Amino acid sequence: MSRPEETLPADLYYSPAEAHKYTTSSRIRSIQTQMTLRAISLLGLTSPSYILDIGCGTCLSGSILSSIPPSEGGPHTWVGMDISSAMLSAALERDDPNTYSYAPDDQEDDDDHDDDEDATMDDTTTTTQIIPTQGKIQGDLLLSDIGHGIPFRPGTFDGAISISAIQWLCNADTTSSSPVQRLNRFFSTLYSSLRRGSRAVCQFYPRDEVQRNMISNAAIKAGFGAGILEDDPGTKNTKLFLCLTVGGGMLQDITGVVEGLEGNVDVLDSRKRKGKGGKGGMGARGEKNGKKGSKAWILRKKEQMERKGMVVKNSSKYTGRKRGPKF
Repeated sequence: MSRPEETLPADLYYSPAEAHKYTTSSRIRSIQTQMTLRAISLLGLTSPSYILDIGCGTCLSGSILSSIPPSEGGPHTWVGMDISSAMLSAALERDDPNTYSYAPDDQEDDDDHDDDEDATMDDTTTTTQIIPTQGKIQGDLLLSDIGHGIPFRPGTFDGAISISAIQWLCNADTTSSSPVQRLNRFFSTLYSSLRRGSRAVCQFYPRDEVQRNMISNAAIKAGFGAGILEDDPGTKNTKLFLCLTVGGGMLQDITGVVEGLEGNVDVLDSRKRKGKGGKGGMGARGEKNGKKGSKAWILRKKEQMERKGMVVKNSSKYTGRKRGPKF
């Protein structure tokens, strides 16, 4: 069976019928709940926080964020963004007294990939506790394409989660779109929107090792400390979580930042300082950065501005060239 992201763009694939399935299927809700709870635990939040839900869909993850008890650091305030108007409409239709959220007992993850396969539930999966909410979606919703960037001011959020969403960025829906550029834009603006010391956890389903590396490399390029946590490796229930940290100065190893990431963790933060100068081994300032006004210096400054969420003109072969004399 073909993957959903390879059939149609997300805004077309998630039609009203598909969105209705997400709100009515107990299997889908159970699996999404378990992955959301796992992502929230990896954020390591100890107090009520402002969270961005990326690819929020029908806002099940948001309902869980709102239902976290004070003893576990909640409840959290959140903003959800999604490209599908049908999914957001379905979330608003859940705005009734029958709306529920979930709290964990001792759960384990089950298998799902956007829930298009009729897989059976694992016998080892434990139950989740269903808790009625106040009947209203607690967060704010934004209709937006994450490939166009995160449209919030720098340092807005205390953390971010994403469940089964970022792999959609690896596919080009039009001839003018580039997966690499969309990933770079997404991670650079996400980095900017998070406050220093915060974390982001993205559960995703890469098609292969190429997509896995494409996503992780884009996150590292944006400035994140990054590591991939693999739950239940070697089984059909394998789940990948991209764990990101926003640090200052010398970034820490991801395994030393997120509690419990020991063993089955692929450490991707390769930005180790080399040489005495700490700039790729080229001295205190280094030739790599170039002199002020050179092409290398201009490109480095433009990259810094992009990370801060600023609009920067595209580079070309003329970038950094000296202008000839005027006639």
